Amino acid sequence: MDKAGYHRDTWVEVDLDAVRHNVIEMKKHIKDKEVFAVVKANAYGHGELEVAQAALEAGATTLAVAVLDEALRLREHFKDVPILVMGWTSPEYAKLAAEHDIVLTVFQTEWIEQAARLLKGQTLSVHLKVDTGMGRIGIRSVEEAYDVIEACEQTHVNITGVFTHFATADEPDLKYYYQQMGAFKQWLKQVRSYLPDSLTIHIGNSAASMRFPDDMFDGVRFGISLYGLYPSEHVKEVEPIHLKPAFSLYSKLIHVKKIHKGDAISYGATYRASQDEWIGTIPIGYGDGWIRKLQNFQVLIDGKRYPIVGRICMDQCMVKLDQPYNVGEIVTLIGENQGSLVTMDDAAKHLETINYEIPCILGERIPRFYKNR
Repeated sequence: MDKAGYHRDTWVEVDLDAVRHNVIEMKKHIKDKEVFAVVKANAYGHGELEVAQAALEAGATTLAVAVLDEALRLREHFKDVPILVMGWTSPEYAKLAAEHDIVLTVFQTEWIEQAARLLKGQTLSVHLKVDTGMGRIGIRSVEEAYDVIEACEQTHVNITGVFTHFATADEPDLKYYYQQMGAFKQWLKQVRSYLPDSLTIHIGNSAASMRFPDDMFDGVRFGISLYGLYPSEHVKEVEPIHLKPAFSLYSKLIHVKKIHKGDAISYGATYRASQDEWIGTIPIGYGDGWIRKLQNFQVLIDGKRYPIVGRICMDQCMVKLDQPYNVGEIVTLIGENQGSLVTMDDAAKHLETINYEIPCILGERIPRFYKNR
């Protein structure tokens, strides 16, 4: 890993072989269906260009993002790869998307009419989004669909795909999943004859793709599990495919000191030593996304777990040690250390959130280094 140009003692390592492994495992699982590599939000904090390249090398055929700016950055590096923007894009940018051969998501007749006036003869490819119960964006009825399809036919807007999104595919109770699936199939049955013959239908997120590969039509959107993370504890327990986590977070001890009984640590003096103790300081804090609620979370040093004590500061935090360590000792905040492991799921559980959120909130001030490019 080339670390030239960076001067921090806190860093992320992303294993691109793990990304490749996860794509290959998904491809084997879904057989002849396409894999859309979802690299929105800077590839969930992993690095959009590097992850996209690894995913494509492993057999992904399309890149999927949330906003047009992400797609434009990718297009600079991937000239001929299909790129889908899954979120809403203002119609004023339809011409820009068409010029860069970027596929947009549409679901509003008014949007198509506005975009058509700006395209000026250029053809824009779009995927229709169907809201079967997620409740965010999408066509909610067959009547809406007819209007949107007709508007596309009267313009230079070319429908090349259709998709929906499941709200509960990662949960043990599948009643709502089957309700959404039934709604989509019924919708598709009624409108299919009005759509082009050549059409990519993709309905599966990571959870649905892993649990119900035979239901996935033409392609799947491989998001959180592209990075080796399971969408929920339930899916992790079932483990439909074996995933390898790609993300590790490391730092170093920059100061080690002995404090005495009653001495306080950090803002607010919320932690006081109950006896003479060794305290280590680590150069990472909430300014990096290592937020204050991670107080009392554990890190790994020399294969042993040590708690974060006192309030986490913007740029530093402190850990309680059982012995003095040398300055420069490696600290593992997420990942493996001498046979011990602290996972993204561990951090998510401590924060009472989901594993998706952890790499996304770890900011760009932490450099990303890539193994197995």
